[in-house]
Amino acid sequence: RACDLLLEGAHRDQFLTDALQGGAGTSLNMNANEVIASVACELLGGSRGQHELVHPLDHVNLSQSTNDVVPTAVRLAGIRLLRRAAAAVAELQAALQERERALAGVLKVGRTELQDALPITLGQELAAWAQAVQRDWWRLSRAEERLRQVNLGGTAIGTGLNADPRYLHRVVEVLREQTGVGLARAENLVDATQNCDVFVEVSGLLKAAAATLAKIAADLRLLSSGPRAGLGEVRLPELQAGSSIMPGKVNPVVPEAVTQAAFQIIANDAAVTLAAASGQLELNAFLPLLADRLLESLQLVAGAAELLARRCIAGLTADEERCAELLERSLVPVTALSPYLGYEAAAALARDALASGRTIGELARERRVLPEEQLARVLAPEELTRPGVAGLGPRR
Repeated sequence: RACDLLLEGAHRDQFLTDALQGGAGTSLNMNANEVIASVACELLGGSRGQHELVHPLDHVNLSQSTNDVVPTAVRLAGIRLLRRAAAAVAELQAALQERERALAGVLKVGRTELQDALPITLGQELAAWAQAVQRDWWRLSRAEERLRQVNLGGTAIGTGLNADPRYLHRVVEVLREQTGVGLARAENLVDATQNCDVFVEVSGLLKAAAATLAKIAADLRLLSSGPRAGLGEVRLPELQAGSSIMPGKVNPVVPEAVTQAAFQIIANDAAVTLAAASGQLELNAFLPLLADRLLESLQLVAGAAELLARRCIAGLTADEERCAELLERSLVPVTALSPYLGYEAAAALARDALASGRTIGELARERRVLPEEQLARVLAPEELTRPGVAGLGPRR
């Protein structure tokens, strides 16, 4: 009953230890043992600290050690947060796919090295983001398997000394029933007690997701820059005033927040890696740091993905006139003419268009590089964003 009360949120103010602590989590475990014992004593009609009724070590800690309880708790917390993170990433993927369908016909300039490259549709860009996010979902949705094996019952170093055999064979089963999580006892409890590589693996998957989030956020900031002196091809939802001195300014606050979350996740991964690598012999003394950073990263991935999906992608719109204007003024259509004119002649046409301020289409028509009907087919928007040589008819 004391444990149930704590799970319901009672006595939270009695947990006083810092997240970062020496002793591989002993302070946290002892804190929990003492609170459970004290609450149990009160439920039995005694007072806090009346340990002859319920003792924090002889009773609450029976058959247990910090070294098997805390890692098991970290794995269980990690699984629950991982499920939320995977669901949030799936939500982001769905939001991107919805916008992909809505903006599939918006033709715009595609860029490489921030230079004009080839035509692309906004839908194609959104589809690429959605595919990257889908890979993150796939990885995160399967990462739970890595955390399911626990070392509970191994006590101090995985050998199980002082654990009642009956407890050893029942405890994981009971925990599985209580939590609804498919936990299993690790095949090698010594290994599961001293090695933390599984946490590093999960952290690495979170880092990969963070890289995807940061990339999408950076693209959104570029594409929405301006609105008049930048690219200005997409519009983000206007969530707040962007300046205390510049009236009318609106900042891309969601992509900026997501980027900072991504950077923190990447930094957390470095801390998790160092903590795991610094374990010595039969125990890792730096599990508190590892746990604190890993659990924060799981929360950050979930929060950042939800924020980006709900407050940014869902309200993303295109400035179709701006997209058409930049495409018309750009040199990118010249690539479609290259198979007909040759690389050198096409490059010369591009240089002349840039020098004169004319468009590729204008100069191509003026110089009659191709018959008008053929030129129109080659430069048709639907020809510029799919495989094959533009203007040669249906693809096979």
